[in-house]
Amino acid sequence: MRGVAVGDSECVLLHCVIILVSLVVVQTSEAGGNGVKTDVFLSPKFVLEAGSVSEKYYYGVDFPKGHIAIKSFNAEVIDERGNSVPLHETYLHHWIVVRYYIRKGKNVAKESVDLGILQADFLIVKNSGLCEHGLVQYFGLGSETRRTATDVPDPYGIEVGNPGDVPDGYEEKWMLNVHAIDTRGAENKLGCTECRCDLYNVTVEGYNGGLRCCHDEARCRVKAGFQGVKRGLYLRYNVTYVDWDASIIPVDIYILDVTDIWTKARHRCLIEYEVESCNVGTKNKECTHTKSLSVSLPTGGDVIYGVGHLHTGGTGITLYGEGGREICSSIPAYGSGDEVGNEAGYIVGMSTCYPSPGSIKVSAGERLTLVSNYSSAQTHTGVMGLFYLLVSDSSPKPNTLLHSSAQVRLYYNLFYYYACIES
Repeated sequence: MRGVAVGDSECVLLHCVIILVSLVVVQTSEAGGNGVKTDVFLSPKFVLEAGSVSEKYYYGVDFPKGHIAIKSFNAEVIDERGNSVPLHETYLHHWIVVRYYIRKGKNVAKESVDLGILQADFLIVKNSGLCEHGLVQYFGLGSETRRTATDVPDPYGIEVGNPGDVPDGYEEKWMLNVHAIDTRGAENKLGCTECRCDLYNVTVEGYNGGLRCCHDEARCRVKAGFQGVKRGLYLRYNVTYVDWDASIIPVDIYILDVTDIWTKARHRCLIEYEVESCNVGTKNKECTHTKSLSVSLPTGGDVIYGVGHLHTGGTGITLYGEGGREICSSIPAYGSGDEVGNEAGYIVGMSTCYPSPGSIKVSAGERLTLVSNYSSAQTHTGVMGLFYLLVSDSSPKPNTLLHSSAQVRLYYNLFYYYACIES
């Protein structure tokens, strides 16, 4: 075995630099002659150590340019060497992507938890959902992200980048919110991921756990004497898209929340809730907590895609139409091992619905029912029952396809996009 000379050390250092640089290069690929492209991006680096929490808002993140149709959006947490990080080390509570317009010449800090931007200069482009506050994102998932399909089938697409939609003097940008919890050495991993307030040494009257207790820079209790190193992490996200043309049919994005308190024309979405444990002596298989919502959409059309979002303990979430017809049922897949994508005890995927075009429709004003089920064999805090739905107008007008983007609602007020909870 030969000795290591100074030149060898320099090569090792250069190799490490190449690895690091390769992580921040945007990779673009085009498959075949169908014009489908995939861009791969990284979030800014966030640093975690045992028990710590990072929940940052990154403004002006990298995103494909031009007038395009998004065909899928996938993401995962990786380390500085590009390795996938398992959920039992870093729990991905959620990531969301929000579209916004900002006045040209105005700068926003690239990383912030303070959303106090001048209202007249910053316009949120909300999805078509009903919630007044929060859940404005175009894309977003949680621990299930690696094994949940997000593809938008042909001939449909999520339209963005249409210059005709952007107000004069503004430009389109994107915000990424990443909420990650380091559970290495945690005294109670499940409790940390469910944001139990006592484990974070946070007290909120009448509130046992949820987003208000696992905020940015909060710390969950770790085992005495546990030593964990700090490490840099990224959210790597892949955006697949095609250039927009008149053959593409646009879809509206609806995000329904089972906690929606619907009174008159107001939708107050609490976003999270608590599942209390069933009575002592009840068999586990009989311990089911059910929460439901009745709601209607302002417009109708064909259901193109559906998927639910649940937390640990969730057993399924289903959307029904009038008369009890099933529109879509989304069931969680739980991991059973240690490897990435199959982490035991975690939701690692959600089943999706892709109805045949025209086979499942919803009508404007139709009473829909969303039913979210959790096991109540034990208490769960900060759980969610969300449903992401893509709907297309069943009779699109060909001469308006280029400008009929998903309903744009300009919000002059900023919200805590995912976690705005009114008391």
